[in-house]
Amino acid sequence: MTSLATIELQTRETPRFSILVLHGLGADGNDFVPVCQALDLRPVLAHGGLRFVLPTAPEIPVTLNGGMRMRAWYDIRNGDLTRREDADGVRASQALIEDLIAREEREHGIPPERVVLMGFSQGCAMTLMTGLRHPRKLAGLVGLSGYLPLLETTEAERHAANADTPIFMAHGTNDGVVVPARAQASLAELRRLGHEVEWHEYPMAHEVSMDEIQALQAWLEKTLTAAAG
Repeated sequence: MTSLATIELQTRETPRFSILVLHGLGADGNDFVPVCQALDLRPVLAHGGLRFVLPTAPEIPVTLNGGMRMRAWYDIRNGDLTRREDADGVRASQALIEDLIAREEREHGIPPERVVLMGFSQGCAMTLMTGLRHPRKLAGLVGLSGYLPLLETTEAERHAANADTPIFMAHGTNDGVVVPARAQASLAELRRLGHEVEWHEYPMAHEVSMDEIQALQAWLEKTLTAAAG
């Protein structure tokens, strides 16, 4: 399996927690470095150091963009995101992300129980896809401006290990890329399946806001402190 290139930010030589951050279509691991730097998680550091791991997706042709090759976790074949989903591409990236989670424990001694998986847009889709199916409990899942892919297969494929894993989701009411209705359908399905979701809406487009970062910061403090045991 090909390993993903990563950017890694670390607060201490021997960290206790990891946050894996998955970028959106056409971006790379650098995209969310400013967001990671803006998060003030000093209360978490009382329980141990923290790592941010920001991988870069493979470069593939994207149908919606005329077949242009770009960084993407999977192909986008249709603008409404629900028709002709690239199930093979989604599952291939799921395997790459699961390998990253395993690497945190293998190389840094950080088990999945102290790993938060976080993503924006396509990265949100991969966070929910991977996190709900992961065979070991994760500390939490963060989905920003995205949606739940392969929605119809989630109930059958999800793993009991993450049935109670807390989920943070946020979306812009003016998002023209992942329309709010798509995100709301994902939220409804997650809640129907019994998942705990903290949901936030902001008057913004397909982007990240400071209000959103502050809400995420509070959720991460609570979630990682709980994971510390």
